[in-house]
Amino acid sequence: MSAAAGTPRTADGRGATAHVVVLPGGGYGTHAEHEAEPIVGWLTGLGLSASVFRYPVNVRHPVPLQAVRSEIRRLREQGADHIGLIGFSAGGHLAGHAALAPSADPREAVRFAVLGYPVTSMETATYRPSQLILLGEDAPPDLRRATSLDALVTTASPPFFLWHTAEDVHVPPEHTYRLAAALAAHDVPHTVHVFAHGPHALGLAHGSGDAATWTTFAAAWIAEQLGPGAVAAP
Repeated sequence: MSAAAGTPRTADGRGATAHVVVLPGGGYGTHAEHEAEPIVGWLTGLGLSASVFRYPVNVRHPVPLQAVRSEIRRLREQGADHIGLIGFSAGGHLAGHAALAPSADPREAVRFAVLGYPVTSMETATYRPSQLILLGEDAPPDLRRATSLDALVTTASPPFFLWHTAEDVHVPPEHTYRLAAALAAHDVPHTVHVFAHGPHALGLAHGSGDAATWTTFAAAWIAEQLGPGAVAAP
């Protein structure tokens, strides 16, 4: 489901500025280049301000989360009123983590999150590489739970757009289903697309059949979240 967001406005009544941060996948061990600048190119083609953030890799939690939060604060200081996140695979986990994890700093708030074939659970047996890099071999159950996105959803969570393919063998669609169920249980506005065909790590998914339509759906959804008064951040 999805719900229209009110037109963002600043305290002085001007149209709010918006910026989208792209977090490429790579299993927390590298950055997938086809999920980086090409995504920014698509977003800027929509008239949005966007940038890639190459978060630290091959490091343990909470280093990547802290880095993204620092980037969000930096963008706010440079004039962005609203920050959206787009992440893929492990970058999708990090985008969701930054959007959902509790924070006492309002400058770290996220307007919306778009996750493509995301790792959402650190409790399942699927996609162990990300778990091992981020949490280690012997991470206790409470840490695995605390870094699983479905456990972090509250009624105050921002809207989410989720997309996946049913044929993904590296990060099965169970990950998207788990997060979507938690969002639904807390009445958080969200949209979910699970396409029948396609492997993991499609990126923009050009030439990939129905999965290629995710960008069309996401573009309309992002515009809905930002409203007609939002403008690209400087």
